[in-house]
Amino acid sequence: MTRKSYVFTSESVSEGHPDKLCDRVSDAVLDAFLTEEPNARVACETFATTGRVVVGGEVGLSSKAATDAMMARIDGIVRDCVRDIGYEQDEFHWNTLQVQNYLHGQSAHIAQGVDRDGAGDQGIMFGYACRETPELMPAPIQYAHAILRRLAEVRKSGQEPSLRPDAKSQLTLRYEGGKPVEVMSIVLSHQHGSESQTSADVRTIVEPYIREILPSGWISDATVWHVNPTGTFVIGGPDGDAGLTGRKIIVDTYGGAAPHGGGAFSGKDPTKVDRSAAYAARYLAKNVVAAGLADRCTLQVSYAIGVAEPQSIYIDTHGTGAVPDEIIERAVTRSMDLTPRGIRTHLGLNKPIYARTSAYGHFGRAPEADGGFSWEATDLVAALKKAV
Repeated sequence: MTRKSYVFTSESVSEGHPDKLCDRVSDAVLDAFLTEEPNARVACETFATTGRVVVGGEVGLSSKAATDAMMARIDGIVRDCVRDIGYEQDEFHWNTLQVQNYLHGQSAHIAQGVDRDGAGDQGIMFGYACRETPELMPAPIQYAHAILRRLAEVRKSGQEPSLRPDAKSQLTLRYEGGKPVEVMSIVLSHQHGSESQTSADVRTIVEPYIREILPSGWISDATVWHVNPTGTFVIGGPDGDAGLTGRKIIVDTYGGAAPHGGGAFSGKDPTKVDRSAAYAARYLAKNVVAAGLADRCTLQVSYAIGVAEPQSIYIDTHGTGAVPDEIIERAVTRSMDLTPRGIRTHLGLNKPIYARTSAYGHFGRAPEADGGFSWEATDLVAALKKAV
């Protein structure tokens, strides 16, 4: 039987975390190519360290002239990302860092399979949804993201000028009857501007915002707080630790509350099923729960490189299904075309909508008017109910 009473922990990292900075650059490069051509091919990886950002990978536009013109913009794209995140440190400053660009044309051997509308790679992808939050996300990761997003807002607005871009949060929640009811511990490490500031000083700044985010009654006198537990945190970002695209895949998804197929998202155009099929899996799982067909839903889908149709679809509602899981599986296949082209068309993924996904989670966000976070919509509810 599924456990009903337990504690569970998830973490998040801010947009200024070295790995997230790299995700941002990779997705900003992707957006730039998709703005130029909706069918652009991009697999962009970024590495950042003290005073340096290195960009590499495979890209493709319809002409060499268009590709060359885009290559000339990479330096500015990188600096704009770093400036927007807020890095103006002596050893990592948007204006003085060195940018190295090693992007090159896409492999013809990979392109041949995608050009036939097949998947860009083999692999397994997972989607998940549950009733723990209004967004149908696991509560620990949803609120860990929300805390850092709120702190980024007050940092950038100038309301809290002593905060700096790099930060990590972690929440441990206690569950009763399968529902989150109490915060057992809060861990927050936030970069700050002065070595004279103590951990207590930083807690004084951040605590009101944390209390603002978390549901009423979840924080009690028994809640354990660890704010900057190691002490001074002035040197942060890529100056303090190297960063790399795709190293925060659990932060990006469900905070460990659900399986992950292993593929990163950022820097990959939507022909790569690592990204697009993971979005589709979340979309389907969320709609299953929103339709009242289950209180929890895990969905797995798998692909073979160059082959359009998925190799398998699997659903587990963890004993919460209103109908048998195999009936929901059949309903899912009738309600959405899960070929790579079908996913891109249904969710409108050939758009420059990806830089905004690079921090604070790819899931649990509100759908946006320009097509951003389209996979968070619950517009498949009626079709799923009819198919069931």
